[in-house]
Amino acid sequence: MKTSVFDIENWKEIGATLSRNKTRTFLTAFGIFWGTAMLAMLMGGAQGMKDILARNFDGFATNTCLVFPGRLTVSYKGYNKGTVITPTTIDAELIRANIPEFEAVSSVNTASSTVSFHQKHTTATLSGADEYYSRIFLPIIYEGRFVNAADSQLERKICVIGKRVAGDLFGWESPLGKFVNVNGIYYRVVGVAGQTAEVQIGDKIDESIIIPATTMQKAINYGNKVDGLMMLARPGISPSSLKDKIEREMRKNHPISPDDHNAFWFFDVSEKFQMVDNLFLGVNILAFFVGFGSLLAGIIGVGNIMWVIVKERTQEIGIRRAIGAKPADIVTQILSEGVVLTLIAGVSGIVFATIALYVAQTITTTEVSVPHFQLSFSAAVEILLTFSILGTAAGLIPALKAMKIKPVEAMNDK
Repeated sequence: MKTSVFDIENWKEIGATLSRNKTRTFLTAFGIFWGTAMLAMLMGGAQGMKDILARNFDGFATNTCLVFPGRLTVSYKGYNKGTVITPTTIDAELIRANIPEFEAVSSVNTASSTVSFHQKHTTATLSGADEYYSRIFLPIIYEGRFVNAADSQLERKICVIGKRVAGDLFGWESPLGKFVNVNGIYYRVVGVAGQTAEVQIGDKIDESIIIPATTMQKAINYGNKVDGLMMLARPGISPSSLKDKIEREMRKNHPISPDDHNAFWFFDVSEKFQMVDNLFLGVNILAFFVGFGSLLAGIIGVGNIMWVIVKERTQEIGIRRAIGAKPADIVTQILSEGVVLTLIAGVSGIVFATIALYVAQTITTTEVSVPHFQLSFSAAVEILLTFSILGTAAGLIPALKAMKIKPVEAMNDK
């Protein structure tokens, strides 16, 4: 008797068997479908969710630390506990010269300002930046250029205006080469910039007017004081590991006790980014167990339906054996039914997950960022193969039971 997997009649019989009890087959198939879809969506969606969270740092060098003013926690050299310690440009120069592990060190000042061009007015944050700033904050340059070393050295009265500010003052007109009035001082516009990162010093670049740091120090009489320092560590070096060296250099310029390790506010951005990585490692592990649990429930359903099929077809199997069907033919028939059910439901689940991931990616895509809600082809094949193997295994025991059915006993089964 021919029951090969290549036999058309055999496949027709498989379809007839599975359709005999539509409700039971549907519920079993849905369990596999949902388990496959859940696992595929969780695997493909984890990277997309990570990309969305990473937008907070997109456009900002993540291997960065920030230093802001603090207060002495230990009295030292006549300075009482609680004395404010403000970073200066001298600190930036000392750190830049003596800590080679830092790739870039930038000082930043901010102040509120009123900006006007002819009869149009708006408010913006005035920021002083040096040539190192753009290596850490990575601004988007829409027109022109950013502040460079020559601007700082020559204390030029130039500015880079944020995209929102440019829109308020100039509309669709290019602002390059024009002069804007910032708190009573005129600056020539050399660029239009913006940012994607949610990390910000003062306001976002889109809401700011950026001028050379040296120009700003004179314009608002800041002297050498700065609102903060940004430092970019070289690849592979943790900024936190350099905190002691930063303290050593700042003690050269401030009355900070060797026992005072909290005289300024230190923030390691890379640690927060690492937390995001660790969070999504946990999400990936959770996704695997949740998806695999859903899959297992579906596979158990396959095993159950195979048991029922064998029980219902005991007499039929006995007749097949009596007219010459080999045990291998019986096993192939029963296994084929489980594999077909698993493959159809599994492929449907992967297709559904792929569509859902595409929709999620489309909805969350912006003009500067595309989150990767994607399931790779290899991952889809791995999921399908895993389901097929487990589905086959689930039907193996019922198939072996069917193979052992004796014709005489089967004929008398009720």
